[in-house]
Amino acid sequence: MAKAQQPEKVSLRDRLKQIGMVFAFTAKRDKLFVPLVAVAVLVPVVIAGLLVWLLDSWLWAPTGLLLALLGVMIVLNLRSNTAMMSEAEGQPGAAAQILEMMRGDWRVTPAVQLTTQNDFVHRVIGRPGVILVAEGAPGRLKSMLAQEKKKLNRVVGDTPVYDFIVGNEGDEVPLRKLRMSMMKLPRNITGKQVNALETRLTALSAGRPAMPKGPIPKNMKPPRGASRGR
Repeated sequence: MAKAQQPEKVSLRDRLKQIGMVFAFTAKRDKLFVPLVAVAVLVPVVIAGLLVWLLDSWLWAPTGLLLALLGVMIVLNLRSNTAMMSEAEGQPGAAAQILEMMRGDWRVTPAVQLTTQNDFVHRVIGRPGVILVAEGAPGRLKSMLAQEKKKLNRVVGDTPVYDFIVGNEGDEVPLRKLRMSMMKLPRNITGKQVNALETRLTALSAGRPAMPKGPIPKNMKPPRGASRGR
């Protein structure tokens, strides 16, 4: 469940190990990644070197190194997210994993509706209200969404209910744009109302099958500072 909680303390060694794994993961799947990293390093280092030479001041040297490190992290964040989205796209459970990686007070319940053909409807509770995210065959998903909305209408009252179908056709939402689409939704309810709503909806998920693990490995989550929803 993606909701506010105390962050786990991660040692510097573990953090560097995680960054290294993400770096290797991205370099393997993105041919532009290494050249972009090289540019991100060379440009500030060369500029800093010129300033050191022209101004005869070594103060610019650490500045160049810091800017190079910042450039590498920006490239890593952007390209690693793209690589992970490409890896996940089209695989069962991908949307659920993306939702559970979102920062902020998003209460995710995977697979509130599912079929043996790997069609899923996931429920998210947040400040916008209730969001249903469906992935699978659009023909089956529409009826599944209708069934879930019918159940929700019994308990949500006037709380807005949104729905997204993940895909690349028509009005579907591409997986890589799912988090941004969620973030663009208006804030319609308070934090206290989110808590009350979650309590009322918990019973709807009782006894439902567990969501299969998605395609994104846990150790492939972006490093701290990666572009993620709040």
